[in-house]
Amino acid sequence: MARLAHCHPIRAEDAEGVLGLATSVDADLVVVGPEIPLVLGLADVLRRFGFAVFGPGKRAAAIEGSKSFAKEVMAAAAVPTAEQLPIARPPCVVKADGLAAGKGVHVCRSQEEVDAALRAVAGLGERVVVEEFLEGPEVSLLAICDGRQALPLVSAQDFKRARDGDEGPNTGGMGAYAPVPGIGPAEVDELVSASIRPVLAELDRRRTPFIGLLYAGLMLTPGGPHVLEFNCRFGDPETQAVLPLLEGDLLEVLAAASSGELAGMAMEASADSAVTVVLTAHGYPVEGSRGSQITGVDDAEALGALVFHAGTALHGERLVTNGGRILGVTGLGDTVAGARAAAYAAVDRIEFEGMRHRSDIAQAAADGLVLGLSGSPEG
Repeated sequence: MARLAHCHPIRAEDAEGVLGLATSVDADLVVVGPEIPLVLGLADVLRRFGFAVFGPGKRAAAIEGSKSFAKEVMAAAAVPTAEQLPIARPPCVVKADGLAAGKGVHVCRSQEEVDAALRAVAGLGERVVVEEFLEGPEVSLLAICDGRQALPLVSAQDFKRARDGDEGPNTGGMGAYAPVPGIGPAEVDELVSASIRPVLAELDRRRTPFIGLLYAGLMLTPGGPHVLEFNCRFGDPETQAVLPLLEGDLLEVLAAASSGELAGMAMEASADSAVTVVLTAHGYPVEGSRGSQITGVDDAEALGALVFHAGTALHGERLVTNGGRILGVTGLGDTVAGARAAAYAAVDRIEFEGMRHRSDIAQAAADGLVLGLSGSPEG
């Protein structure tokens, strides 16, 4: 970030510190990225002092901060979602009720997996939510919202499991691509009308309007689309694949949303595709890496890739690892296959000790798989 902007040593969760910074720079707009400060109420503090904010207040951010609250809102809004179960019995999905950095969801097909999931969620100190097991491909929808209006962006698909073939534990995300073949503007609008707009209306009815980025994670089941979860901010790594495709002034749209004036705004997307591959520490999601030198980023960018930093730090002039997910490498192309080739060509230029990544991000889409809203492949 230091190459693009001035960095300030203030934690995003430090509402008083962020307020002081916004005051000192006379901020016209504050865009809150992470979920934790939103769930803690940072946007409320800033709005109380007159700042325009793109990000929901504490009560609206509970759509991500509490799975049980999200279930209650979806039920009231008649949004299809997985049925909540009274006990954990396979097959089922076990979730932590609160925030878990993308690692609080456990898909359980056996009693052993159920037992392990319950222990893991208990270890987070969170209440347990148990849901029915649904099957089908997943699609991510990101929509810019002003409290009542929703402006959807291009569809995306992310890859949560740690290893190829969707094996291994859930992670914060190992890669993503956009747009999803078969989920074009018409299908996106249909999905948004079935999932995001009803939730916006319900939150507005409760006098807690959602102003910010509402992200719906959907599963396209044989019985139709069902919402798996909501996020109250730009999702990682989907954002790294979606935003490079947008044309026009994103800042203007975010500012309009913050003031409740999204009606009439548009966010066009190019006809290209984008594929993002996440590079992680060897032990991720259990363990991270710190202090190992990272090389080849300049070479990857010279190929035309976008390299997004996640778990990195600068030690003098040396770029080093500093977390679990280290980098997100995005390639662009006129097809998914072309974008995928560009992403992996750039990945091959980067090295650090213990570097690991999935080799099958967007492979099915590149091979010609096209989705329909019923969850069935159409090609």
